[in-house]
Amino acid sequence: MIKTDVLVIGSGISGLSYAIKIAEQLPDTKITIVTKSNEDESNTKYAQGGLAVVTDFSKDNFQKHIDDTLRAGDYINDPEIVKMVVEEAPHRFNEIVEWGAKFDQEKGKYSLGREGGHTENRIVHHKDITGFEIERALLETIRNSPNIEILAHHYVIDLITQHHVPGKELDKGNIHGYGAYVLDAQNKKIKKITSKITLVATGGAGHVYKNTTNPIIATGDGIAFVHRAQGKVSNMQYYQFHPTAMYSKRDGMLFLISEAVRGDGAKLRTKNGKPFMQKYDEREELASRDIVARGIDNELKISGDDYVGLDCREMDREKFINHFPNIYQKCLDEGIDPFKELIPVVPACHYLMGGIDTDKYGQSSIKNLFAVGECTNSGLHGANRLASNSLLEGLVFGHNAAMKTVELLKENDFNFDDLKAVPEWNEDGMKMMDEMVLVTYLRKQLQEMMSDLVAIVRSNARLELAKKKQREIYEAVTELYNYSILSPQLSELRNLVNVSYLIIKHSLEMKENKGAFYNKDLATKPLLIKEN
Repeated sequence: MIKTDVLVIGSGISGLSYAIKIAEQLPDTKITIVTKSNEDESNTKYAQGGLAVVTDFSKDNFQKHIDDTLRAGDYINDPEIVKMVVEEAPHRFNEIVEWGAKFDQEKGKYSLGREGGHTENRIVHHKDITGFEIERALLETIRNSPNIEILAHHYVIDLITQHHVPGKELDKGNIHGYGAYVLDAQNKKIKKITSKITLVATGGAGHVYKNTTNPIIATGDGIAFVHRAQGKVSNMQYYQFHPTAMYSKRDGMLFLISEAVRGDGAKLRTKNGKPFMQKYDEREELASRDIVARGIDNELKISGDDYVGLDCREMDREKFINHFPNIYQKCLDEGIDPFKELIPVVPACHYLMGGIDTDKYGQSSIKNLFAVGECTNSGLHGANRLASNSLLEGLVFGHNAAMKTVELLKENDFNFDDLKAVPEWNEDGMKMMDEMVLVTYLRKQLQEMMSDLVAIVRSNARLELAKKKQREIYEAVTELYNYSILSPQLSELRNLVNVSYLIIKHSLEMKENKGAFYNKDLATKPLLIKEN
């Protein structure tokens, strides 16, 4: 058994900034970060666009950012949460600059980009690898914090709550978190890690679909194990599809073409070069992501094409290469000259707005269990996230959760006598899987079903069929899980199945279209505002 004061699950912007804050406030506190891959592998690392924050008050203000966030979220956001996040943004941004993160400047002022849904230029960025730069700076700060330990390749299987204590009855209204069972993937051992406070910062679940902009680690782990621990999870029907991922014939992670490219002037065209976004929204390419993604999806259904084109041919070449060097190089690697031909793009699963219910401090419905970032339903995003608000959410809620954690650690003696009775993980009667073909097969079946039936545009008939198919996959995975020695692959599959259940269930409960959720049987207005 490993004992720690604070257990952090995940090593993206949310988990790292939270850990740094606690380490600064309480240098004698032991903080353990577990991450299932390398320490720098997270959704944060792949964030291209930047961080939405009001810095130029001569042109912009908090109210404009608030209004843009509420509009993108179809006004089901929590207004108080939106106000808090937007007004806290400059403070949290200044902190990561102090921690060493560098952002592009012009003539001594931050270079500000604009993305879909924003009415002003307010996106601070580091080229087109903003997340990578933030991750680098946070990890460097972590390495200089002697009371923080990172355990890489450690995969959380399940949370420990009082239902693991022999003789204890689980009170659904008063569940306590005591840590987690964690698989050390390199040593193939399952460890019991107990903690006074646990933070879930596991990111999204993009690989529940065939194509996603998310890294391979995004399998909904935190949402799934909080759901299994009977914590509250909501709004899972709201899954944002990014309009412009680079088209590939291969399933899996697709390369993201940042929305900032359209913010700088790129235009969407059909495969044969005709503009089409004017048919779907007056803002055209700068409409919010749900509208642009549905527009592209509809054009592909009409034409039968595999992709549409992103036209950068009229853009300033020098500015493009300077702002988007990573995107430019990727195009060249794929044999595409973006100044001579269209970049082939398709919508891909990108960001989950729902998740673990939290308050403004990141506190979940389970006592002493916090959650921050994409795995949460914090109230910030509503039905559809405004571009570049995700890194901001991680910083603001990471700070709030850290301050509340410090408060709890100072005032609570955390008598964990019951934990002595929590058993170690028991693998008796289980057998080693001699091949992974069943896990691979079932994962592909799940992703195909979700992509075909529960994607950008849904219907009642598709959702009912998805519910039936999901149940069949769930039963097969449960049988496999019950009799096999655990592996990260099997555990991830189990989590993806849990996530798919929640997405389908919450989609069937919806009675109107909002934001990223669109059921054609509930449509009250046409998808097109004009035919041509």
